[in-house]
Amino acid sequence: MAFPSTLPLYSHPKVIPKKQRLAFDALASDLGHWPPPDTASFITRGRPSRSQRLVVTAALQRMWFPLAFLSPLLSLTVLWKLVEKLLLPNPSKSSSVEDRPPTQGVKWSFAPGTNLLSGVAAKIDRQSKLTLNEFAKELRAFNSVDMSGRNFGDEGLFFLAESLGYNQIVEEVSFAANSITATGIKAFDGVLQANIVLKTLNLSGNPIGDEGVKCLCDILLNNGSIQKLQLNSVDLGDEGAKAIAELLKKNSTLRVLELNNNMIDYSGFTSLAGALLENNTIRNFHLNGNYGGALGANALAKGLEGNKSLRELHLHGNSIGDEGVRSLMLGLSSHKGKITLLDFGNNSITAKGAFHVAEYIKRSKNLLWVNLYMNDIGDEGAEKIAEALKENRTVTTIDLGGNNIRAKGVGVIAESLKDNAIITNLELGYNPIGADGAKALSEVLKFHGNVKTLKLGWCQIGPKGAEFIADMLRYNNTISILDLRANGLRDEGAACLARSLKVVNEALTSLDLGFNEIRDDGAFAIAQALKANEDVTVTSLNLSSNFLTKFGQSALSDARDHVYEMSEREVNIFF
Repeated sequence: MAFPSTLPLYSHPKVIPKKQRLAFDALASDLGHWPPPDTASFITRGRPSRSQRLVVTAALQRMWFPLAFLSPLLSLTVLWKLVEKLLLPNPSKSSSVEDRPPTQGVKWSFAPGTNLLSGVAAKIDRQSKLTLNEFAKELRAFNSVDMSGRNFGDEGLFFLAESLGYNQIVEEVSFAANSITATGIKAFDGVLQANIVLKTLNLSGNPIGDEGVKCLCDILLNNGSIQKLQLNSVDLGDEGAKAIAELLKKNSTLRVLELNNNMIDYSGFTSLAGALLENNTIRNFHLNGNYGGALGANALAKGLEGNKSLRELHLHGNSIGDEGVRSLMLGLSSHKGKITLLDFGNNSITAKGAFHVAEYIKRSKNLLWVNLYMNDIGDEGAEKIAEALKENRTVTTIDLGGNNIRAKGVGVIAESLKDNAIITNLELGYNPIGADGAKALSEVLKFHGNVKTLKLGWCQIGPKGAEFIADMLRYNNTISILDLRANGLRDEGAACLARSLKVVNEALTSLDLGFNEIRDDGAFAIAQALKANEDVTVTSLNLSSNFLTKFGQSALSDARDHVYEMSEREVNIFF
């Protein structure tokens, strides 16, 4: 239940020094009971000198007689203004932090360098303690707790860590994005060693750096319960990676390790590779968004050769290139475990690198998921992957989006589906396949394959391509999720798809037509199709970011209500 907090920081009452109270009493003795007690702290904000007090006293004595004839209220006001002018410090001079009034309503945060008043950085005000107590109750009451983004900082973590010490309830906790630094990690010392229930710890998005990671690794050496550790975006570099490598050599509990979006370079990859040679319990390794490069991939490949436990390898966005992929594929060929997932997206891989991936796909008996998203394998690389898919009988998900694949490349991929009924998820978005590519794919998917999720967003298929897709939907009985975003379908393409929606289709449940320049006429056609087909199975229809007016939106709303009235099925329409 993450929520922003704007708890005010209350200051302690200011105690007036004894000497200042004496000075004030001397002044007040000449004026009876003036001023009222609640103004004392304001008058004594600056300490008047002896000469100032004499001047004030003399001035008041000279003014006392004429003021006596004024009303009591006016007398009080005039005297107050005079005293204020004489006693208060010059406003042009800067005052100390203690002299400034406390800021009210500031955003609550306990992180170092934030808005706690000077001198009380380690003190938590009463209201904040109450809030932290509520957080602590969550830790003691639920087995999964998400405290991400609550900005309680190091001091808040020290307060909450006590609830984890001997906790026998919570198995999963997220402290992500809470401004925790290396100092705050020390709060886990003695806590994680004692806790035998916690299985997942998420510290992502906290600037703990290498020092914080080193401290955490020292603590986890004696932890026997945590199986998933998430340290994404924590300013982790090569030194921190070295500490994690040492942990992996000794820890036999961790199964999932996420180190995405950090600053791990070749040196850090080398350290982690050495750990993989000794560790035989880690299953999922996430290193997306680091700086491994070809050299880092080469080092990692050597570690993979001797590892037996790894199942998933995530290296998205490491600029490993063709040479890095070649090394990794050689290492995985000698890997004695059962790799099920490979993520090589956004790594500057061309058709040359795709050849090495394809060779591994042909031989693999366990691979289920392959991601080559946002590389540049082109039609030539697509042909290599298609040949591999003809032989492979394990891969269910293949992502080739954003690879500059055109109609020719999509055609050979489509042909591979005639012999492959294993692939259920096919991502081809962000490839300029055009209407011809849509035609080649549709002709195969009419009667072949077992694709359940087909993604063709941003493929430039236009209204003509939509016509081929619509014709395919009349016969296909497997596709459940269809993504056609940003293809310039316009009203003509929407009308073609609407005609297919009128036909009984027991498979299609989700259709995404966002960003397609569809206007009211297209919306009317789709609305009529939904009304006409009592057996329509679509439960999610996205028409957002098109050019619909209130008339098109109203027609779609009426169609949604009609479907519910006729069949008591809800269709979620977004526009």
